[in-house]
Amino acid sequence: MTTAIVILAAGKGTRMKSDLPKVLHPLAGRPMLAYSLDLADAVGDMPPVVIVGYKAEEVKAAVGPRATFVVQAEQLGTGHAVMQAESTLAGRADTVVVYYADMPLITAERVRRIQTLHRETGATITMLTVIADDPRGFGRLVRDEQGRAQFIVEEIEATEEQKAIHELNASVYCFDADWLWPALHRIQPSPRKGEYYLTDLVGMAVEDGRKVEVIITDTPEEVLGVNTRAHLAEAERVVRMRKNRELMLSGVTIIDPETTYIQPGVQVGRDTTIWPGAVLWGDTQVGESCVIGPNAVLTDVTVGARSVIGAGVIATGCDFPDDMDVPAGAILQD
Repeated sequence: MTTAIVILAAGKGTRMKSDLPKVLHPLAGRPMLAYSLDLADAVGDMPPVVIVGYKAEEVKAAVGPRATFVVQAEQLGTGHAVMQAESTLAGRADTVVVYYADMPLITAERVRRIQTLHRETGATITMLTVIADDPRGFGRLVRDEQGRAQFIVEEIEATEEQKAIHELNASVYCFDADWLWPALHRIQPSPRKGEYYLTDLVGMAVEDGRKVEVIITDTPEEVLGVNTRAHLAEAERVVRMRKNRELMLSGVTIIDPETTYIQPGVQVGRDTTIWPGAVLWGDTQVGESCVIGPNAVLTDVTVGARSVIGAGVIATGCDFPDDMDVPAGAILQD
């Protein structure tokens, strides 16, 4: 079964209060969109299609050859956005996975579970939901008395009774491609906003007698959507703590994970100890049995095994051999 990925990245991100496109705001030192591209590499069978709109050329330049780009010239809703990918993907894939570039915390493991359920059940749509008290503007999944998915109602369109529903649409979908492309053309614009909602496809599939499957995430943090700088800070903390936990489980001692900043691509050997306030950034590699002192800042640095980097060291682009002792407060640049 061939899977294509569509990433929605056309919005301006008005609530970010910035001239920079929302999807290019840095998250742990990388553009937010980079995390969606990493996910596509892990779960797709071809380069992802990224739907761009606001400052499209700037987004394209930041991504480069990692993706195929399709421009949504008019912002007419999410259904209209996915429709723009039809000419690029129709006939090339059996399934189409769709998600948003402003949801950078979704894991490949989660999407693989969605893909597996989709394949094993023969569903037309398999989607992700989350149970939460704070709806954060998400649509609600409405189920029938037997618990089967019936339709999604966007918050702006919801009644007070529907707004009381705690099962929220997490906006990650796996579609049967042969059904998806013609179905997109059947979506009617919202009377309230005039937009074509991708979420309408759930109700359409049910009306067509098709199977809709749902996975409820047990990790609510992974569906955090970034719409404001406050949300970005929340996502930054999740990325940081994921990396710190990964390193600790691999044999690295991190004295205070809450105050240690390590970029996802950094490599650290076992039995190394990292003290509070340390920042390990870029293409940094630290060997085994090292000590990284408090408030040390290492960017694109290679540290040999059994080395000691003193407190407050600032180093950029340096290579330290094994058993190196760098005194506290040193400022070094290759």
